Amino acid sequence: MKVLPFKIPKPENATLVVQEDLVPKLYDKLHQHQEIQISLIKKGEGSFIIGDCVGEFKEGEIFIIGENLPHVFRNDPLEGPVHMVSLFFMKSTYGDQFFNLPEFKGIQHVFESSSSGIRLEGHQKKLIHLIEMLSGQSKLHRFISFLEILDTISKEDCTNLSSAIYTKSYGEEEGKRMRDIFEFTLNHFDSNVSLGQVAGVANMSPNAFCRYFKQRTNKTYINFLLDIRVGHACKLLSKKTDLSIAEISFKSGFNNLTNFNRKFKSIKGMTPSEFRNKS
Repeated sequence: MKVLPFKIPKPENATLVVQEDLVPKLYDKLHQHQEIQISLIKKGEGSFIIGDCVGEFKEGEIFIIGENLPHVFRNDPLEGPVHMVSLFFMKSTYGDQFFNLPEFKGIQHVFESSSSGIRLEGHQKKLIHLIEMLSGQSKLHRFISFLEILDTISKEDCTNLSSAIYTKSYGEEEGKRMRDIFEFTLNHFDSNVSLGQVAGVANMSPNAFCRYFKQRTNKTYINFLLDIRVGHACKLLSKKTDLSIAEISFKSGFNNLTNFNRKFKSIKGMTPSEFRNKS
């Protein structure tokens, strides 16, 4: 199975693909595909990378991921299984003009926003119900529900995720390089990662790697690494109340408490203590 690009298996004569995953561990390789993806987290939690955005996902959240937008969802198997329901589709399947009809004017911004990734939070009871029904529906009723899902999303407040827009698929070689960079970072963020180390993973000099990463993700590698570290710290602050902030700082890859407090506040707009009290 290739990591990038990723092929969505399609049933014969189906324009919509519904995939239901109830697994101990999600597919945890950075990948992209031509299809737009709408995913509901029914159960579980973990971290995600969507474009250049690093964050945490939890039960009840809904994500819309645009075509060719690199992404990965990672969960901790020790926290229990994850249940995710996903809908995959391509706009082009229905013809160039179908979604340009006047009746679909209200949902155009959904497609535009999906190119950077969208997260819906809060109580989305109607939308969750519509997505949950997809698996047991006939093709016709699934298509009707699909249009209703798009209409419902268009009326919700959406959070855009990635600041970088991806319009084309990575080639296999470049896809593997980016995957290796992300994999190394996710597996070693809690240690003293140097630019020389990660540049070696990419088989590049540090200077060339810095330019390469910034061009493809719209952020520096150091800022990307900080996002992952702070995201992990947020998870520990919320769940591990027995750990001190100094311990959480160390477990998140910071070797200096003052630096941790400063970087955390610059990204989250509050101190680690304030974040813990708010959680």
